[in-house]
Amino acid sequence: MYFLPVHVVAKRLSPLMTLGWLTCGWMAATLAGDPIPGIGPIGPTVKVAGDFQFTEGPAYDGVRYLYFSDIPANRILRWDTTQPSQTPEIFLEPSGMCNGLMLDGQGHLLGCRMEFGEVVAFDLKSKQPLPLATQHQGKRFNATNDLVIDKTGGVYFTDPRYRAPEPWPQGKEAIYYRSTQGVITRLDDSFIAPNGIILSPDESRLYVIPSLEATMYVYDILEPGRLGPRRPFCQLEQPSGQSGKGGDGLTIDSQGNLYITSALGLQVYSPQGQRLGVIEVPEQPANVTFGGPQNATLYVTARTSLYAIPTSAKGHRFQGPVPISASR
Repeated sequence: MYFLPVHVVAKRLSPLMTLGWLTCGWMAATLAGDPIPGIGPIGPTVKVAGDFQFTEGPAYDGVRYLYFSDIPANRILRWDTTQPSQTPEIFLEPSGMCNGLMLDGQGHLLGCRMEFGEVVAFDLKSKQPLPLATQHQGKRFNATNDLVIDKTGGVYFTDPRYRAPEPWPQGKEAIYYRSTQGVITRLDDSFIAPNGIILSPDESRLYVIPSLEATMYVYDILEPGRLGPRRPFCQLEQPSGQSGKGGDGLTIDSQGNLYITSALGLQVYSPQGQRLGVIEVPEQPANVTFGGPQNATLYVTARTSLYAIPTSAKGHRFQGPVPISASR
């Protein structure tokens, strides 16, 4: 590994970044607050809206609308990106304490309903929830958290125990796969607090970020819903004087760079696990996605607010057609 000299780093650290910079690859010379070459930001961070309780799950429809959750308010909101001066409107209330969201490109908004421990597809017109994954081995899930759709229409999702009833129904925190035939498979139940989940652009890899440890993990995908052994991908940078702090949500750009929400902001890593830098956010971010013109704006849900950050990167879009008729 290569490390910048300590005296050089010390002159450039932001107030939040005072620990050593250990990563899974080379240490990047880009520090917190600096634009990351080829990524940005290339302009100021804009606060789109605020006064929410806890925002999560941003999802862009590729044309106009950005959807996101306000979990404690039990709402899904929708913001018209073509009318940036307008405030977000309520799309659905109650939402079932929806957390992670993603659009399938076929008129459905998929959501992890923590309250009921399930993954559903909301019809964008009727807003009716259509069940996709409601149970495993005869029991509801704990509190489904985040999801990603593959190109076949299968869905990978995480199921930690946040907000789960006691005793938590599955007895395990795990990641799952819902096939296009509606079959649910538990893929790995050795996690503590699995949270954000995303695929590589070519869908050869699956990334999972836990909340309660600094290590992010990756799997090789042998075929849809079948994984190779889990292995470490990178170590997240830690706030000063703290350890074991993981991430929450994440997104990926067309080059395979990962943007992970953390206490320090958006930590950006290359496909090789090299730390590229940190994009700072005014509030601690919970989740992030790309959207807007050319899919080049990072939309960040951060505690009480929604932020927009312009970049020179282009986000990768996941929109495999999820077969609703095969739901179980």
